[in-house]
Amino acid sequence: MAKFVYRAKDWSGKLVRGELEMGSKKEVVESIKGNGLIPLSVEAVASNFFSEINKKIKGRVNLKQVSTFTRQLSTMMTAGLPLTDALALLKNQQSENDGLYQVLEKTLEEVRAGMPLGKSLEKYKNIFGEAYVASISAGEEAGVLDEVLGKLATNLENQNEFQGKVKGAMIYPVIVIVAMIIVVFIMMIFVIPKLTGLYADFGTAKMPAATQALMSVSAFMAKTWYLFPVLIAGGYFAYSVGIKSEKFRLKKDSLLLKIPIVGVLNEKSIMANTCRTFSMLLTAGITLVEALKIVATVSGNEVYKKAYLQIAEKVQKGFSVATSFENTSVFPIIVNQMISTGEATGKLDDVLMRVSDYFSKEAEESVKALTAAIEPAIMIILGIGVGFLVIAVVMPIYNLTSSF
Repeated sequence: MAKFVYRAKDWSGKLVRGELEMGSKKEVVESIKGNGLIPLSVEAVASNFFSEINKKIKGRVNLKQVSTFTRQLSTMMTAGLPLTDALALLKNQQSENDGLYQVLEKTLEEVRAGMPLGKSLEKYKNIFGEAYVASISAGEEAGVLDEVLGKLATNLENQNEFQGKVKGAMIYPVIVIVAMIIVVFIMMIFVIPKLTGLYADFGTAKMPAATQALMSVSAFMAKTWYLFPVLIAGGYFAYSVGIKSEKFRLKKDSLLLKIPIVGVLNEKSIMANTCRTFSMLLTAGITLVEALKIVATVSGNEVYKKAYLQIAEKVQKGFSVATSFENTSVFPIIVNQMISTGEATGKLDDVLMRVSDYFSKEAEESVKALTAAIEPAIMIILGIGVGFLVIAVVMPIYNLTSSF
């Protein structure tokens, strides 16, 4: 879409100026008229590299924004406010440069023209997610959009809260590890080579083994430092190419699930997310097979995506949900048991939500365990590293003073 600047007049003859981001001048004119204004001129704004980068940054919509928007829209509609009025109010609360403002502006225009909300949001699946859009469409068809919005808001709030806890727990270890890497590079490339000159008179044979090892590593890094950014860039490029391959993604995700502690946390997070989404879709009235296909896309893991698609295929052929889950040999036993119970009692959506709550709590415990394991490990590595540096740097000086 391109950016256009326009001039228009309102009903009193007052001049109005503004900017709109749309596909063509015709769409801009229609939008201006739809807002009760008389268009005078519409001109396209030339974009450059920096403006495009700026637009992409400002145009991002994060999970918290979507969560807040959904909760506010749910509250307004539950209170009896018409959908178009609620969307207009929420649009006006956003900054004009904000990504959500641009989404709501286009959505409001289409809803006013008679398009269902779910249909309008289909073009923004990259922002809201396929499960979100499908639930909105199902809620509109069933006439329970306000209820569906409330459940979506709760789902997003829980997801946002969990992500916040994970990020909060991991931020300290990540900062320390990054700082350690930077300090090691500075020491090896800039500091140690200067100390090496002081030890030149000793002769390599007279220096302690730790000092010789440190000097060798430092000399290698000082000579080949330019290879490190090249290797990082090359690795990133190789990963970017490989991630497009389904086989590569499957191997990567399978490996992630096998890493101690991290793999368990990953599995529990996936279970919490997929079971909650599955429950929400069924509650919204989406068919079992369609819900399973959507859950496969939101799993975020190729192993579970493949499993959910296999289940959807078997259910479509007439197999029971419980049997289909068991045959994949991917899901934890408790999931298979609970789904069997839910299917037998006819309360699969309720049971899935309970399974989601269970794994959410388990995932939080795993985050705490991971943090508890990382922090002492970092301290031990720091202690060993500092001890090695002290021995390698101080020992030659000690040997020199001892010889007098």
